[in-house]
Amino acid sequence: MKTDLIEIFQTIRANLQPYTANGFTARVNSETVYELWSEKLFDTEGEKIDSLPFASVKIEEDYVHFCLLSTQSEVELSKIIHPDLMELSVNDTSCFNIVNLDDKLLDQITSTLGANFTDFKQNGWV
Repeated sequence: MKTDLIEIFQTIRANLQPYTANGFTARVNSETVYELWSEKLFDTEGEKIDSLPFASVKIEEDYVHFCLLSTQSEVELSKIIHPDLMELSVNDTSCFNIVNLDDKLLDQITSTLGANFTDFKQNGWV
């Protein structure tokens, strides 16, 4: 189990980085923050959108803040986010405060990322 915030951040960032090969851009890539965005121009309900956040991870003072950035409703998100991961949710959102990371939690994070990617792909956002 990882308890060092830098290690937790680096592990989650390492799981986000391969998504750059799938059309996402790392808008921020520092030692403490990593953000992935879709920069594909698309039209949603008559509104042109040229970028959309996908996921981010950031080292805070006493936890690592991981956000799955999605346009899905809370009900839809609850279908793809594992209940154990939801327990770490900030105000029932798709942002999570992580203080330790084991293989089980990492698997939940990676499967949630995969489900979110599938949603982005199906909607033509990437």
